[in-house]
Amino acid sequence: MARNIRLAREAFYSMQTIPDDEILPLSLKTNFWTWSAQAHVSPIPVTRAKGVYFWDIHGKRYLDFNSTVMCVNIGHGDERVIEAMVQQARELPFAGPGMATRPRALLGKLLQQVVPAGLTRFLYTLGGADANENAIKLARAFTGRHKILARYRSYHGATYGALAATGDPRRTAWEPTTMPGVVHFLDPYRSRSVFHRNRPDLTEEQFTADYLAHLEEIIQFERPETIAAILLETVTGTNGIIIPPAGYLQGVRQLCDRYGILLICDEVMSGFGRTGRWFAVDHWDVKPDLMTMAKGLTSGYAPLGAVAMREEIASAFNEREFVGGLTYNGHPISLAAAAAVIQVMQEDHLVEKAAETGRLMTNLLHGLMERHPSVGEVRSIGLFGVIELVRNRKTKEPMAPFNGTSPEMIALRKYLLDRGLFLYTHWHTLLIIPPLIITPEQLAEGFRLIDEALTLTDSAVTTHESM
Repeated sequence: MARNIRLAREAFYSMQTIPDDEILPLSLKTNFWTWSAQAHVSPIPVTRAKGVYFWDIHGKRYLDFNSTVMCVNIGHGDERVIEAMVQQARELPFAGPGMATRPRALLGKLLQQVVPAGLTRFLYTLGGADANENAIKLARAFTGRHKILARYRSYHGATYGALAATGDPRRTAWEPTTMPGVVHFLDPYRSRSVFHRNRPDLTEEQFTADYLAHLEEIIQFERPETIAAILLETVTGTNGIIIPPAGYLQGVRQLCDRYGILLICDEVMSGFGRTGRWFAVDHWDVKPDLMTMAKGLTSGYAPLGAVAMREEIASAFNEREFVGGLTYNGHPISLAAAAAVIQVMQEDHLVEKAAETGRLMTNLLHGLMERHPSVGEVRSIGLFGVIELVRNRKTKEPMAPFNGTSPEMIALRKYLLDRGLFLYTHWHTLLIIPPLIITPEQLAEGFRLIDEALTLTDSAVTTHESM
């Protein structure tokens, strides 16, 4: 009997197998690719991944300097998480959103241990975009107001509501969006501040005060009694790893308290150890009213997002229906993955490791700036870093235009990919977002390749006067 079951299983899996040499052609033939012109996609045909590396069908190894999609925080192929998912699939592969399950109970308990104090209840979603949309719904329903303030250099997801809140050109490509009531304001981006181009002597305190005054003026213009929430990425992600200046987040919190506005912090990219703390808000001891998360929540092992909220917000729906939901809300396998990821992070002290390795990354980034005239600025917090590439340090002319690319940026990425370094380029920037498990030696391995590649962008520098 056991032999028959084994043979049947082997026969079933043999029917599911696609030979390596068919992965790419079949994928190209049958898939519609996002963020791509279909005639110009060039996906990497990946077969396996482990630790900080993945491999393609030819056996070529890539060092993953982007945690794939800024999510594989604990590294690829951790058997503890895989086993938790397998066990959950065997015990209970699916339960409806209105059902209580063991992984739902466990994950809630674990999340309460790591999120900022006061966030006690969790609404589960499928990813970051619908986490942000549900946070907006909760804010509007709780306050009875409809407007959402968000920043221009923000990205909150690709669904229509999340796109409406997004400020960057990924929104404008799909306008008009279907969610009204969003008002955008400027980010405190020191190196490209339109307010302070000719004020190099400005203190950080003055800079912060100016951007808080800008936000308060918009609040006044829009009328505070109409504003439900301010939504912001605690540390801006793909639009440049923009780290808030001293006092800024505390100031936004004070404005929210002054005008009865909720603060929603989007920690989809910056959460789960990425910045050297469990969540980026912990660096500034700011407590949001709602906080969204995804990506590192399961380290990419399964789709999952979540909205953490204050008890007062959850209690507002004790006698009143929350009108909303998702079929896969609280999917047991995703929740089991998230619970296992948190336990792995605690057991392996990955948050502390990210802080320690992050200090090394800061030094490596500044070393690149010293050696390469095309490096206009570097920023990092934990293992969340960016290299801004410019044609001229004095004028700060970017190596690629806003919402565009350039031959130099294309050549740079190709050089790195050809040599097995996988990272994300966005306009004129290189994002450095490796798994939190990366060793100093592996980090140095990637930076050696970047050091070599930057000679390509150095050749495009128009003057060396600013060095």
